[in-house]
Amino acid sequence: MSFTLAIVGRPNVGKSTLFNRLVGRRLAIVDDQPGVTRDLREGEAKLGDLTFTVLDTAGLEDATDDSLPARMRRLTERAVDMADVCLFVVDARTGITPTDEIFAEILRKRAGHVLLAVNKAEGRNTEGGVLEAWNLGLGEPIPLSAEHGEGMPDLYAALMPLADGFAEAAERAPDEPDLGLPVSEEADEGMQVPTLEKPLQIAVVGRPNAGKSTLINKLLGEERLLTGPEAGITRDAISVMMDWEGVPTRIFDTAGMRKKAKVQEKLEKLSVADGLRAVKFAEVVVVLLDAAIPFEQQDLRIADLAEREGRAVVVAVNKWDLEEDKGAKLKELREAFDRLLPQLRGAPLVTVSAKTGRGLDRLRGAVIRAHEVWNTRVPTAKLNRWLGEMIEAHPPPAPGGRRIRLRYMTQAKTRPPHFVVMCSHPDKMQDSYTRYLVNGLRADFDMPGTPIRLVMRGQGARNPYRGKREKNAGALQKHLDKRKG
Repeated sequence: MSFTLAIVGRPNVGKSTLFNRLVGRRLAIVDDQPGVTRDLREGEAKLGDLTFTVLDTAGLEDATDDSLPARMRRLTERAVDMADVCLFVVDARTGITPTDEIFAEILRKRAGHVLLAVNKAEGRNTEGGVLEAWNLGLGEPIPLSAEHGEGMPDLYAALMPLADGFAEAAERAPDEPDLGLPVSEEADEGMQVPTLEKPLQIAVVGRPNAGKSTLINKLLGEERLLTGPEAGITRDAISVMMDWEGVPTRIFDTAGMRKKAKVQEKLEKLSVADGLRAVKFAEVVVVLLDAAIPFEQQDLRIADLAEREGRAVVVAVNKWDLEEDKGAKLKELREAFDRLLPQLRGAPLVTVSAKTGRGLDRLRGAVIRAHEVWNTRVPTAKLNRWLGEMIEAHPPPAPGGRRIRLRYMTQAKTRPPHFVVMCSHPDKMQDSYTRYLVNGLRADFDMPGTPIRLVMRGQGARNPYRGKREKNAGALQKHLDKRKG
């Protein structure tokens, strides 16, 4: 039986460092300045033979208004309500503060099970902080050092009895209802159907304040991610699981990406790098634009990055509810898209309103379609018939008076579609002819928008079809001779 552990505490007590230690990877951004974590980050933790879900939360601050710290506190309080166990972390070097005492009282009333951890407890000079933690009235403090991995056996010993209790409760509970979602069905070689084990992976990227977190909250139907009028609220690339109308989906919210010249602070550089990693993990990238200022230079760079990484791309224009002349604006957007992003010609362009939820059904259809195209596989025989027609319509170039011969073509892989053409003198093939073939593939095999990779290889590579007819004829003659004898 797995359980959920929420790590809570004041800013800069080492919650994200402990989270990274438990999940065994540097998932959460860590920095010396307080208040780095803002959203709830979820990960699969392993401690000895215990496996459980761990939540990294924003630092608790004594704020109750509508400010950013207050909204962060409300999100952390929500994690406390969600979790089976709360691990309250205090700083052994700083000692117990009045804020710690306030939140200890809140946790006593609100959380079912609370464990107290005293972090940064390496060395003798921190013993006073550990002893002082007894005054919080939350039981025996667990001294540990998340940075150096000290105290993990003591944390395991404290969690073990709770894990056993959750396991016994699960055995007595009725079976969970079947939600009707696919779990382990395998699709054919070309198309992979999203399952609970391998969900559809989507990254939402864009400039700051485009509405990425608001969009994901609307899809989830709850305020799971921190939002507000301030630009640059999201720092970590946060992933959340959802059932998107029957499709198991993991969706990544990323930090807003500004121009590289404007990114000066170390923390923002870490946030952008985290977002770039999310793009590499994703299968479909939703590039979210602001309808008021679409296709800024940074938007184009982000879309081009997704294409170069080989991801399926969907362009979504947010804040569409604020537009007055929607028809003229849509025509302008499509013209700008075709002109500024020719490498994504045919990719879906969807207008949405993350605030009202309008257009989210169209967004889902565009994402599913883009994922299907990204998984397209074309039979080799069909490809070679098509290649012959393309050559007949427009013969390849003839550098130095000798025409390049295209011998045969095959698809090497999907995700994205990757094709190989065996030819003479691939080094002399012009880029314009390669683009002619790529555009033909898009049009004739219905692959709009998805990145297509086309590679020319020399005739030194063996043609698998060469000599096949002669070999079959020889085998037949040998069989006839044997029968005559």
